[in-house]
Amino acid sequence: LDVALIPSVEFLRGRQFSIVSDACIACRGPVRSVRVLFRQPPQRVRSLALDEGSRTSAVLAQVLLARRYSVRPSLQTFKIDAAVDSVQSDAVLMIGDRAMKIDTSAYVADWDLGEEWARETGLPFVFAMWVAAGAQVPAEISPALQRARDAGLAHIDSIVAAEAPRYGLTATDCRAYFLNQLHFTLGPRELAGLDLFRQWAIDLQLLPATSQPLVLAPL
Repeated sequence: LDVALIPSVEFLRGRQFSIVSDACIACRGPVRSVRVLFRQPPQRVRSLALDEGSRTSAVLAQVLLARRYSVRPSLQTFKIDAAVDSVQSDAVLMIGDRAMKIDTSAYVADWDLGEEWARETGLPFVFAMWVAAGAQVPAEISPALQRARDAGLAHIDSIVAAEAPRYGLTATDCRAYFLNQLHFTLGPRELAGLDLFRQWAIDLQLLPATSQPLVLAPL
């Protein structure tokens, strides 16, 4: 693919990608769809199961545990089609609609990773972004992606009507998720949060030292 929406951690791995749009998937606080459920207090976690659909969130969970508690747990896979009770680990990273619907009352603690990142840094967190392979990108790509984002937000009610039943969510919850939990513009604060995430992940050897600093300027 020449242009794709990819997990932000893949962009940060230092491959030859360039950012091609200010459209993104980000949050400025609680995100609801990215959670770590703890069976032990966070400072005592020795094993962490990672949702196999996660890449950026998997690194984020490890960064937060390490910075707060100097915890570096062993890792295992939490399969997309598996029940959370089938995973024998001290904590479980869960993403997507199943994270939004899980009953958290049986767990010692529950981290919404968007909320925890904002608490730790005061900055937004970027989960995914539009990039191109290489630096030569047709001029029409960026405005086309921005128009697509804006059109989606302008038709949010029809999107909610189609997607809420598909994921077992109420229309109210689904609409709030798109409009309140997520946001879709990559600005200077989002880039600052992404670059801080890059630095912390490098410090923990979760990203290669060759990962380059971001240019903190609007597109």
